[in-house]
Amino acid sequence: MNLDFDPAVAEFRAEVAAWLAAHVPAEPLPSVDTAEGNAAHRAFERELADARLAVVSWPAEYGGRDASLLEWLVFEEEYHAAGGPVRVGQNGLFVLAPTLLAHGTAEQKARILPPMASADEVWAQAWSEPGAGSDLAALRCRAARTDGGWLLSGQKTWSSRAVYADRAFGLFRSDPAAERHRGLTYVMFDLRAPGVTVRPIPQLDGEAGFAEIFLDEVYVPDRDVIGNVGDGWRIAMSSAGHERGLSLRSPGRFTAAAARLAELWRRSGAQAASPLAERVADAWIGARAYQLYGYGIASQAAVTPSAARRHPPDVFSNAGGAGAGGLGWPAGAGGGAQASLGKVFWSELDLAIHETALDLLGPRAELRDGADSSWLDGYLFALAGPIYAGTNEIQRSVIAERVLGMPR
Repeated sequence: MNLDFDPAVAEFRAEVAAWLAAHVPAEPLPSVDTAEGNAAHRAFERELADARLAVVSWPAEYGGRDASLLEWLVFEEEYHAAGGPVRVGQNGLFVLAPTLLAHGTAEQKARILPPMASADEVWAQAWSEPGAGSDLAALRCRAARTDGGWLLSGQKTWSSRAVYADRAFGLFRSDPAAERHRGLTYVMFDLRAPGVTVRPIPQLDGEAGFAEIFLDEVYVPDRDVIGNVGDGWRIAMSSAGHERGLSLRSPGRFTAAAARLAELWRRSGAQAASPLAERVADAWIGARAYQLYGYGIASQAAVTPSAARRHPPDVFSNAGGAGAGGLGWPAGAGGGAQASLGKVFWSELDLAIHETALDLLGPRAELRDGADSSWLDGYLFALAGPIYAGTNEIQRSVIAERVLGMPR
């Protein structure tokens, strides 16, 4: 692994850092799960897009910079270190977009990606159903054939950011007679279309980060089907790989959090020989290990020049076959079942970082106002990490069977 970054990467890092220093709000934006916060986050995303920094790894024709995997990792490091706002369009940017780039048509990419990059269209996930959470193949929402398209019916739940989103993507059963993993079709749909009802799911803080989606014969044209009809499971596993891997949870997110934790420890006056000091060190080492893992993947990708410029910058998207999502990443770079390794690692690291911070703060951790109040919110969100993107219990079974070769 080569850790000597070339001058172009260093120049890119400096450009990103300078822009962020001038544009990241001095005070945190309102919660993205409120109407005011959603609008504020969209406005910031448009600033990013105007600077061509919203989607640096995308092709230039869709608003990106054709950045390499290493450059994308660098951008993420600088963004999180600068305290950049939550990416309001992350479901689209980091899950749907990689799927479209790998499996979508030219028309879909040209139509969907530019407004996604500028946050003119924000996307929600529509995966889980009341009877199909970890067992996604048990889904019952239907897609019935009609003239020129499909009629969607059923209920989705725990749909991230659906309350303020514009569109959604998910799996629907287009052939009820087919086996569980077959007869599924990957569909995009408008959340404001006739027949769609979005019902917020309030959280303990009163905000609605999730929603239920009810569909009553919602018309979707054929052009909003991704891939072939009936091939939705394979394509959905590509999306799941991005959700579990580098794309949605980059190493920069955790190196920034670990640096904040180290600073909190220094301010706390805790003894260097205390168990808390060991936990701070473990968290920092874990974040650094994940960072180096990402650099290692970037180095492997750079061995094959054509692969090093592929989009999106994610090695965890392979649903079968060599490379990531069929994009040509080098063999062994990590894909398919190896996404589960990354997901278990970063979700547990995130929780460990925030638990340690709360223990350092002691009773002050419960205060909602003040310089350290973000740790409590971060902890509550981290609690969901072992659940979303596929529960860690399921991921460990995948690792055991498909990575380690253990019997079922």
